[in-house]
Amino acid sequence: MKTLTRCAWCEGDPLLRAYHDEEWGFPERDGRALWEKLMLDGFQAGLAWITILRKRDAFRRAFEGFDPAVVARYGPDDVNRLLVDPGIVRSRAKIEAVISNARVYESMQAAGDDFSAFVWRFTGGKTIRNAWTTIREVPAKTPISEEMSAALKKRGFKFAGPVIVYAWMQAVGIVDDHLVDCFRRSPPKGKAR
Repeated sequence: MKTLTRCAWCEGDPLLRAYHDEEWGFPERDGRALWEKLMLDGFQAGLAWITILRKRDAFRRAFEGFDPAVVARYGPDDVNRLLVDPGIVRSRAKIEAVISNARVYESMQAAGDDFSAFVWRFTGGKTIRNAWTTIREVPAKTPISEEMSAALKKRGFKFAGPVIVYAWMQAVGIVDDHLVDCFRRSPPKGKAR
């Protein structure tokens, strides 16, 4: 049986490996799902992604499925409830940022500004395909993540700095940073996966 070559960051943990193989880098076009993943990347700030991945189901329960319309209505009692939930990262700043970001998301939607269209416009609606051969080559941020971060912050988003935004862009397939020898790397245009 042939061994699959994967990006080095996912080796060693079955949950990371499954995330890499089944989610990371797959182009996401659903605005709510994009928002959820950005919120989770915000929670990751200062932590390892595996920490967030292990708590993802608890986050989804705590934030009621990451429905922005529901989260936007959260008040002080909800913040207090979340601060004592052992299943999630209990950071007041991050919790309050998610609530604030839900309100921004909802105001964008009310104004007819689709979140998916908003973020994908930075790449012309296409995935940026990089050609890294080692994990050391992959940048922490790029000019596009800096531009997108600035635009998100201008809208009012919190925990959306350029490093967080780049990690999120990788996760949601706005950028394909699978290494060139990784079996999940998308093929060049015109070739079947």
